[in-house]
Amino acid sequence: MLLEAYGSFTDETDRQALLDFKSQVSEDRKVVLSSWNHSYPLCNWNGVRCGRKHKRVTRLDLGGLQLGGVISPSIGNLSFLISLNLSRNSFGGTIPQEVGNLFRLRHLNMSSNFLQGEIPASLSNCSRLLALEVYSNHLGEGVPLELGSLTKLVVLELGRNSLKGKLPGSLGNLTSLVYLGLGDNKIEGGVPDDIFRLSQMQHLDLSVNNLAGVFSPAIYNLSSLEFLNVFGNDFLGSIRSDLGNLLANLRELYMGRNHFTGAIPPTLPNISTLQTLRMEYNNMTGPIPSSFGKVRNLQNLALQGNSFGNNSFEDLDFLGALTNCTQLQRLYVGQNMLGGDLPISISNLSTNLIALDLGTNFISGSISHEIGNLISLQSLWLEENSLTGPLPTSVGKLLGLGLLSLYSNSISGEVPSSIGNITRLGTLYLHKNSFEGIIPPSLGNCSSLLEMWIGHNKLNGFIPHEIMEIPSLNTLTLSYNSLTGSFPKDIGQLENLVSLSVAYNNLSGQIPQTLGKCLSMEVIYLQGNSFDGEVPNIKELVGVKRLDLSNNHFSGSIPEYLANFSALEYLNLSFNNFEGRVPTEGKFKNATIVSVFGNKDLCGGIRELQLNQCIPQAPPVKTKQLSVLKKVAIGVSISIALLLLLFIASVSLIWFRKRKKNHQTSNATSSTLEVFHEKISYGDLQNATNGFSSSNLIGSGSFGKVYKALLPTENKVVAVKVLNLERHGAMKSFMAECESLKDIRHRNLVKLLTACSSIDFQGNDFRALIYEFMPNGSLDMWLHPEEVEESVMPSRKLTLLERLNIAIDVASALEYLHIHCHEPIAHCDLKPSNVLLDGDLTAHVSDFGLARLLLKSDQGSFLNQFSSAGVRGTIGYAAPEYGMGVQPSTNGDVYSFGVLLLEMFTGKRPTNEFFVGNFTLRSYINSSLPEQVLDAVDGSLPNNGLRVGFPIAECLRLVFEVGLRCCEESPTNRLAMNEVLKELVSIKERFFRARRTARR
Repeated sequence: MLLEAYGSFTDETDRQALLDFKSQVSEDRKVVLSSWNHSYPLCNWNGVRCGRKHKRVTRLDLGGLQLGGVISPSIGNLSFLISLNLSRNSFGGTIPQEVGNLFRLRHLNMSSNFLQGEIPASLSNCSRLLALEVYSNHLGEGVPLELGSLTKLVVLELGRNSLKGKLPGSLGNLTSLVYLGLGDNKIEGGVPDDIFRLSQMQHLDLSVNNLAGVFSPAIYNLSSLEFLNVFGNDFLGSIRSDLGNLLANLRELYMGRNHFTGAIPPTLPNISTLQTLRMEYNNMTGPIPSSFGKVRNLQNLALQGNSFGNNSFEDLDFLGALTNCTQLQRLYVGQNMLGGDLPISISNLSTNLIALDLGTNFISGSISHEIGNLISLQSLWLEENSLTGPLPTSVGKLLGLGLLSLYSNSISGEVPSSIGNITRLGTLYLHKNSFEGIIPPSLGNCSSLLEMWIGHNKLNGFIPHEIMEIPSLNTLTLSYNSLTGSFPKDIGQLENLVSLSVAYNNLSGQIPQTLGKCLSMEVIYLQGNSFDGEVPNIKELVGVKRLDLSNNHFSGSIPEYLANFSALEYLNLSFNNFEGRVPTEGKFKNATIVSVFGNKDLCGGIRELQLNQCIPQAPPVKTKQLSVLKKVAIGVSISIALLLLLFIASVSLIWFRKRKKNHQTSNATSSTLEVFHEKISYGDLQNATNGFSSSNLIGSGSFGKVYKALLPTENKVVAVKVLNLERHGAMKSFMAECESLKDIRHRNLVKLLTACSSIDFQGNDFRALIYEFMPNGSLDMWLHPEEVEESVMPSRKLTLLERLNIAIDVASALEYLHIHCHEPIAHCDLKPSNVLLDGDLTAHVSDFGLARLLLKSDQGSFLNQFSSAGVRGTIGYAAPEYGMGVQPSTNGDVYSFGVLLLEMFTGKRPTNEFFVGNFTLRSYINSSLPEQVLDAVDGSLPNNGLRVGFPIAECLRLVFEVGLRCCEESPTNRLAMNEVLKELVSIKERFFRARRTARR
C-alpha cells in the first residue's frame, strides 16, 4: 500500500509538470500535444516515455514538432528524466534554471530554437550529463566555467549562438569529451592550452569566432582528431611541417580565412584518411604539392585566396597528380600566383568533380577540347587569367553546369552555340575577351539563366530575340561590342530584369515601349548608340537607380516623371537632340545626379546646368487688336532705326577697347606658350574628341574637363584638358600649369605635350592643355572602384607591392619638384585623382593648376601669382596651416602626400564618414599601431600582397609610420621629401631581401 501511494503521488507530480509545460506552448501548436490530458495514461502521451519500475517520466522527446512559446520552469520537476529533447522547435525565452534540478539527466538537446539569455550555471548539477546540445539559438554571455565540472560529458555543442568573452580553462577538465562545438559565436582571445589536453577529442569546431593569436602548438597533441575547424578567426603563424604525422587521423581540416603564413606542410598529404582540406584566404606561399595525388580519398581541396605559386610553368604540376584522386568533388585554387599553360590533364580529373576554380591567376594557353569530359561539373571559374584561343564547343557537354566564368582573358573565336545545351546554366560571364561573330540565338534555351555578361568583346550582328524569352534573367550586359540593328521589341517579357546594359554598340532605331513593363529594373545603360525617337514610357519603373541615354539621337522633351523616381542616383541625357524645358523639380534639383550637356535645344533647369532661359510664348492676339498693333509697329520701327545707329556706334567703341585689353592678355599668354613649338587648333581638338563627346570624357577637375582624343596626324592617343573659362581662376590655372610644366621633365610627372589658345566656332575664348594619355586612369578609381562606373572599373585590386611602387613614384616626383628644379615648385593639390597610372601602373603626378613657383626673390612677381588666390587644395588633403592663411610651401605637399599614403593602404578617404570630430584618418592609424595594424589595412591586401616571408604587418607598420610623420600638425616636424623617398625605398629593399632569403 505504501508503494502504491508513493507511485500515485509521483505520477501526479510528473503529470502536473507536463501540463504546466503544455500551458506555455503557443496556442496554435497545442494541438500537437492533444493527447496530453486526463483521458490518456501519462506514459502514452505524445513524446513521453516512462521507466518500467516506477512509471516515472524518463524521456521527453519533442524534437521537430515546431512547438512555440516558452519552456516552463516546471520541467525541473521531472526528477527521473534521463533524456530531454526539445530541438528543432521555436521556443523563445530563456533556459530555466530549474533544468539544473534534473540530476539524473544524461542527454539534453535544445538546439535550433530561439532561446536567449545565458547558459544556466546550474547545469553543473547535472553531473551525469553525457551530451549537452544547445546549438543554433540566441544564447549570449560567456561559456560558464561551471561546465568544467561535467566530467562525464562526451558531447558539448554550443555552436551558432552569440556567446562572447574568453573560453574558460575549466573545459580542460572534460577528459571524456569527444565532440566540442563552439563555432559561429563571438568568443575572443586565445584558446586555453588546457583544452588541448583532451586526448579523447575527435571533433573540434572553433570556427567563425574572434579567436586570435599564434596558432597554439599544443593543438598537435590531439592525435585522435578526425575533424578540426578553425575557419574564420584571426589566428597567426605558420603550420608545423610535421602536422601530417601528428594529426594522422584527420578526415576534415578547415583553416581558411585566418592569417596563416608559410607553406603547406609537406607531411599533410601523408594523411591517408583526409577527405576535406580548406586553407583558403590566408597569406600562405610556396608550391601546391603534387603529393596530394597520394590522398586517394580526397573530396574537397580549397586553397584559393593565397599566394601559392610563382607565376612559373611548374606551378600547375599538381593538377596532373590530382587525377589519381578519383573521389575529388571540389577543387578551388583561384586567386593565387599560379602560372604556366592550362594543362590538358584537367580533363582527366575525377568525373565526380562538381566545382573547379582556377580563376585570377597567371594561367596561359588555351582550354582543351577534352574539358567536356568533366560531365558532373556544376561550376567552372577560369576568369582573370591570360587564356587565349577559342572556347571549345565541347563545353556544351557540361549539361549540369550552373556557372561558367571566363571573363578578363583573351579568348577569341565565336561564342559556341553549344552553350545553349546547358539548360541549367544560371550565370554566364564571358565579358572582357575577344569573342567575335554573333550572339548565338541558342542561348535562349538556357531557361534558368540569371546573369548574362558578354560585354567588352568584338561581337556583331543583331541581339537575338530568343534572349528575351528567358524569364529568369535579371542581368543582361552586352556593352562595348559592335552589335547592330534595333532593340528587340519583346524586351518587356523580361519581367525580372534588374540591370540592362547595351552601351557603346551600333544599335539604332527606337527603344520599344515594352521596356516599361520591366518593373524590376534598376539600371539601364543605353549610351553610345544611335537610338532615336522619344524616350519610351517607363514611368512605371520607379525603382530605377541609374539611367544613361547619352550619346544617342533621342529627341522630344525630357519626361517629367523622371523627377519623381525616388531611387534615382544617376541620370545622363547628354549629347542627344532633346528640346524644350528641363524640369526643375525632384531629382532635377540636383546637378550632381543629372547631366543634360550637349542638347542645344534644351532650356531652363536649375542654374548649375548652365542652360539658356526658356523664352515664354506670347498669348494669342485677338483680331480686334491687330489694327492698333499695326499703327504702333510703324512708329516703333522708326524709333528702332534711330536706336540701331546709336547702338552700332557704342558697340564699335566697346569692341576697340576690348580688343586692346585682349591684346594685352594675349601677349602674356603668348609668352607663356612660346615654348611649345607644335601648336594645335580648336578644330583639330574638336575632331579628335568627336565634338568633345561625353563618350570620350575621362574625367573632370577644378577648372575643366578631360577628354580622350586621337590625333590622326600622329596616330597618337592623348588627353585633352579643356578649361572652363567661366570658372573664376581658370585662366590663372591654365597659365600656372603651362609655366610649371614647360621646362620640367621627370618620369613620374605627366608630360605636357602642347597647348591650345584659340577661339571656338562661336567666337568664345578657348584654352586647352594636351597631355600624354594614361590608359590605367587615376589612382582614385583603383582605390575606390565601387564609386566608378562599371565600364571603367578596374578588374582587380592593387597589391601591396604595387601600392608601394606607386607611393615611391609619387614621392620621387615631389622630391624632384621640391629639390631638383631650378626653383622649388609646390604642387598644392596632391590627391589620388591627380595621380595617373600608365600601362605598367607607373604613377605620374598631374594637374598643376594650383601649383606655385616658390621664387627666392621677387615674391610679388607675375609668375608667383598664377594659381587662384585663396585656393589651398582639397579638403582632407590640404595642410592645416593653409586654413590659417599660410602661404603654400613644400611642407604642405608633404602633408598631402602623408594623407595620400595612409589612404592608399587603408582604402579609406580622409573625408570618410567614419571620421568625425577629432577622430581622423591620422588618429585612426596612430591608434592601430603597432599591434592592430592589420585591422586598419585595406581588406584586399593581406591575401594579395606579398608572396614570400617578409611579414605583411611589419611592412604596413613601416609604411604607416612614414605617412604619420608626413602628417605632423607642425610643418617643421614633417619629413622632407628626400627623406620620405629614402624611407620608402628602404622598405621595398627589405622586402626584396626577404624574398631572396626565402627562395634559398
